Amino acid sequence: AKMVALNVPADVLASADGSPKLFNKWSYEEVEVKDISLQDYIQVRQHTYLPHTAGRFAVKRFRKAQCPIVERLTNSLMMHGRNNGKKLMAARIVQHAFEIINLLTDQNPLQVLVDAIINTGPREDSTRIGSAGTVRRQAVDVSPLRRVNQSIALLTTGTREAAFRNVKTISECLADELINAAKGSSNSYAIKKKDELERVAKCKFSIFFYLIKKWLYK
Repeated sequence: AKMVALNVPADVLASADGSPKLFNKWSYEEVEVKDISLQDYIQVRQHTYLPHTAGRFAVKRFRKAQCPIVERLTNSLMMHGRNNGKKLMAARIVQHAFEIINLLTDQNPLQVLVDAIINTGPREDSTRIGSAGTVRRQAVDVSPLRRVNQSIALLTTGTREAAFRNVKTISECLADELINAAKGSSNSYAIKKKDELERVAKCKFSIFFYLIKKWLYK
């Protein structure tokens, strides 16, 4: 039988275990999820060249938790009607943003993205309780999956708003947003929104306990 020569890229052959790198450049190996509660929901264990898995994680409910985190960011950039389905454009924006992050911080952009998601997911929120007559808001804990969902949504919303009617490209705005969020800086739209959500929840929590105390000791 004939031996078929495979055209394997030189950098893949050179790597220790031949595992793929994101955009053939950024390694997944040293990326660490520092928040133990989010380790099962920020997916960096599945190594892919591109943030595109042809929708296989949308087949079943909650399977998106296993979707590579860079693909979830890419999908979230395709928001609003005029951007629907333009995944090549979204992937290119992420690729350029990662190059800028590496130039500005000298870090692996995957690690910066993971840190940004950890820092911008609200841990506490408020929900509507009661029927149509008397509706009040009560503080609740946020599940790990929702924390990741909200942080990605806030990061991309902040990026989109920063890039609108601005000389900066959307890739530059995404890079700035991720760097500021990873540092925990209040210049980040996502950090400001997260703090606002947690502040409202804390206020509702204290009111709830005040009412309970009043009811117990009346």
